Amino acid sequence: MSQQKLVSMAEENKAFADEMNKALAKSEGFTLKDLLFSYRGTPYPVTVCSAETFQALENLEARRDDMVLVSYPKCGVNWLIQILNDLIFTTIQSKPVSAELPFIECGDPDKYQRMKQIPSPRILATHLNYDFLPKSIFKSKAKILVLFRNPKDTAVSFFHFHKNVPSVPSYNSWDEFFSEFMNGKVGWGSYFDHAVTWNKHIEDENTMIVIYEDLKENLTSGVKQIAEFFGFSPTAEQIQSIADRATFQAVKNKAQETHGAVGTVLFRKGVVGDWKNLFTEAQNQEMDAKFKACLEGTKLGAKLKYDVYCKA
Repeated sequence: MSQQKLVSMAEENKAFADEMNKALAKSEGFTLKDLLFSYRGTPYPVTVCSAETFQALENLEARRDDMVLVSYPKCGVNWLIQILNDLIFTTIQSKPVSAELPFIECGDPDKYQRMKQIPSPRILATHLNYDFLPKSIFKSKAKILVLFRNPKDTAVSFFHFHKNVPSVPSYNSWDEFFSEFMNGKVGWGSYFDHAVTWNKHIEDENTMIVIYEDLKENLTSGVKQIAEFFGFSPTAEQIQSIADRATFQAVKNKAQETHGAVGTVLFRKGVVGDWKNLFTEAQNQEMDAKFKACLEGTKLGAKLKYDVYCKA
């Protein structure tokens, strides 16, 4: 990769890290009770979201070549953002540096005006449910890549995020967090509501579902699939080097540079099956029953390979 590209990647990383640090600094002094506010029935963190921003989000003007990345929190979307940025840098000769947080629902209400200045292709990341995405995304026929991770590891990763980020208020115990997670009382609401809604749109044109565990298992094949979906044509060699730069360890090693102080927490372990260290037998049964009720027999349920990754 050329020196010029490395410099612009470093600039982009710095801009992203600065925004992340600013957002997290706002969490200082909050209690859990004050951390979340409700908008259209879903809880969101007051530190990065606001009702005003949600109202302004409807004015987002999506473009046909926007790359929309969707995931529930702690399913690996920051990893995907890195991969996509690398794909753009590798295949397009230059990429404009953006100082906006890529999460469309996070930030101030004026960001949508500023986003008009960002040249294409833009990465629009979000943790939002299908029903809450701005209509222009569907009208523009932008491509939507949805990332899912098994619910047990997602819950454990979310718990550790609260526990390990110094400024984010933490739960008293895993048991307390688990109960809130199962009741959809955590930031961005219920994992299962999110999954059920996206499952309804799994066959939609312009939508592709990728699974975190599949990416972990064969990153090279995942990068190739993602490149094809968004219309990039990297060489086999380029795909391999993007995959090499995107292994969990490689990303974690550079996390402070790319994501600021929170980097090492965002990329904590990245392993599959970490839930076995925290789940009790009762919690296993509760989540198994919830999965069965919400996703068993669905296309998304099959893709998640629940029996492989979530059975003790």
